[in-house]
Amino acid sequence: MAPISIKSVLISESVDPRCRALLEDSGIRVTEKPGMKKEDLIAEIKDYDGLVVRSATKVTADVINASNLKIIGRAGTGVDNVDVEAATRKGVIVMNTPSGNTISAAELTCSLLINLSRNVPQANMSMKAGNWDRKKFMGSELFGKVLGIVGLGRIGKEVASRMQSFGMKTIGYDPITPPEVSSSWGVEPMSLEQLWPQCDYITVHTPLMPSTVGLLNDDSFSKCKKGVKVVNCARGGIIDEAALLRALESGQCGGAGLDVFVEEPPADRALVNHPNVISCPHLGASTREAQARCGEDIALQIVDMVQGKKLVGAVNASVLASTFSAESHQLIKLGEALGLVLQLCKSSKALSNVHITTQGDAMKSSSGYMTSAVLVGLLSQESSCCPNLINVLSQAKESGVSVTQSHCESEGTSCAVEILTGDCSYKAVGSVQGGAPVLLGLNGFMFRQPVALTGNLIIFKAAAGPQLLSSVAGLLATAGVEVLSFSASADGAGDPWFCVGVSSLLPSLDVVKSSVQDVAQLSI
Repeated sequence: MAPISIKSVLISESVDPRCRALLEDSGIRVTEKPGMKKEDLIAEIKDYDGLVVRSATKVTADVINASNLKIIGRAGTGVDNVDVEAATRKGVIVMNTPSGNTISAAELTCSLLINLSRNVPQANMSMKAGNWDRKKFMGSELFGKVLGIVGLGRIGKEVASRMQSFGMKTIGYDPITPPEVSSSWGVEPMSLEQLWPQCDYITVHTPLMPSTVGLLNDDSFSKCKKGVKVVNCARGGIIDEAALLRALESGQCGGAGLDVFVEEPPADRALVNHPNVISCPHLGASTREAQARCGEDIALQIVDMVQGKKLVGAVNASVLASTFSAESHQLIKLGEALGLVLQLCKSSKALSNVHITTQGDAMKSSSGYMTSAVLVGLLSQESSCCPNLINVLSQAKESGVSVTQSHCESEGTSCAVEILTGDCSYKAVGSVQGGAPVLLGLNGFMFRQPVALTGNLIIFKAAAGPQLLSSVAGLLATAGVEVLSFSASADGAGDPWFCVGVSSLLPSLDVVKSSVQDVAQLSI
């Protein structure tokens, strides 16, 4: 991927000073304005290429659509305070620091598990009140107990490792992590239906998404052991708060450790005030080490992206991850150029189907971004929102364009793009030669010599004849345009295609329409 230009970044929350220092050392102008209201952020954001937030700033569609942002960086795990769908539609990269607060969140989870088992906070408050209630705060050992870990990502893994040292049996559920991987950590993988009845303690470490909202609810609590204790240091809402309160009141749940809530701070204090609940004000990432790590990580990730080195932590732009090489830059240019050529061929006809066929070992790993690159070229004049590699697939879907892709093993390296508009189909074949994109064939005609897809080009059909070149050159000269190159396709059924490289584009194609057919021009 060609480096993305980020000249200015707004930091809207308090992050470690190292973040600003690293960005400024790379020549990026940084402004820090923590605590802005939504309307102030909307007014301010239009002047920046990048935005760095933690969890308090709500980056809504209104904020995104009012901006010219190229990247939103979340200094922490999770991006539920960012409208990722709106950012994707706008072509904005959303990035987080997936490992920055892993240790801090895992350690807080473990401390809540320990405190739940021994009633330490309640005993401490009783002591401060002048009491000495040894019997009241009878606890239980963690040794030999079963810990269910829902979500076996980075944090879940670290929690498992630490609680195993207390002699706990760790079981877990994760729809993504392969069973053999979690087993290698000493976590027995199983379904949720298998997990609920076995657990003495349950901790959740999943993102907040439709499938995880209310994951622990009345139904799942009813399947658990009576007195099960639960911990949530992930996101408010994964545990149904009303169901948790009912389970606490009935004794089905023996205690809860909560660092997160649906509403923060919670207006309803019923859970916070319950005697069997230990609560914290969202402290999972609140360590000096985690904040320094997250601030530094997000800055380094932005700088690496800007310098064209690599892309880490992007949650909506996986297609870009394999575009950080000279070869990928060339292939992206080829895809966009082929899309532009076919856009000219179809003229104003509505696009319905696109099929991209890559060929050869060099293109085997490029299918994802090649498809997006072709669509960028095809849709560049049709969308009100400028298409790029991030948003173009969703734009094509919204426009009702069917997109398919295939790969053929071959000694040669090429990309063929075929489009359908109504009853008409058009096809362009290209490759990379000498580090530049070239057009090999168009609509069934192969060019005698590859056409360099650079500069200003005029493409047309015409009846072949010895006077064609001189006739076209004369018409162009009259318009003050110099011919730089002339390429003709081989003989075939019908009039062949020609491509003329010119010094500048014509103000009007009427100049040459008397001598040629299906004429179009483009600048690449």
